[in-house]
Amino acid sequence: MELDGRVVVVTGGTRGVGAGVARAFLRAGARVVVCARRPPDTPVAEAGRTAEFAPLDLREPRAVTEFFADVGQTYGRLDVLVNNAGGTPYRLLGEGDAERHARVLALNLTAPLTATLAAYERLRAARGSVVMIGSVSGTRPSPGTAAYGAAKAGLENLARSMAVEWAPDVRVNTLVLGMVRTELSHLHYGDEDGIEAVGRTVPLGRLAEPSEVGEAAVFLASDRAAYVSGASLLVHGGGERPAFLDAATADKES
Repeated sequence: MELDGRVVVVTGGTRGVGAGVARAFLRAGARVVVCARRPPDTPVAEAGRTAEFAPLDLREPRAVTEFFADVGQTYGRLDVLVNNAGGTPYRLLGEGDAERHARVLALNLTAPLTATLAAYERLRAARGSVVMIGSVSGTRPSPGTAAYGAAKAGLENLARSMAVEWAPDVRVNTLVLGMVRTELSHLHYGDEDGIEAVGRTVPLGRLAEPSEVGEAAVFLASDRAAYVSGASLLVHGGGERPAFLDAATADKES
């Protein structure tokens, strides 16, 4: 299999996008370790393989260092790190103080930096790669999730700098995600009709599936992307239809 024998760590890999990424690596033959603060409701498994779970709070630098030391000791190598853990509540800037917004930055930017630095020596020894899970929120205004958007913009830039500093030993790339359908989609978009309505705003007509994000991550980590580093791969179904187009055609359609 394409990644047979490779060792992969997926942060936040117990549900949603992270679980989809972990399953894609399992399908590709990799040995996968998922870490999160809480264990998955059911084991993350695919193709007769099951990901190992390790409890970890990525905001605790000492625990992160110990975690990657344990991975190195247990598996003898580390080939891929997928920095997926993150997220944010909806909160307008004026509804929270700076400390609250700083916690969002810490989870979505500082934590991936901490994890990648802790993993670097093992990735370098394996001539491995890092995949950052970014967001379109980092490429356009993000009202209600401004700190998250700022963190994702910073993460993409951080990945490009890492790609230059660590070449040729470690490749670093970013997946820039649009909307993904997960078990929590109803919290953001409502019932099934709401999810489908939101999907129709995407040029491809639907939200992405976690498995599709996973396949893109496997590509960037594989030898097929051996000359790809410092890149940002858009996985957003064609993006967001510009509002001015709808406004310009509204009268004609009516």
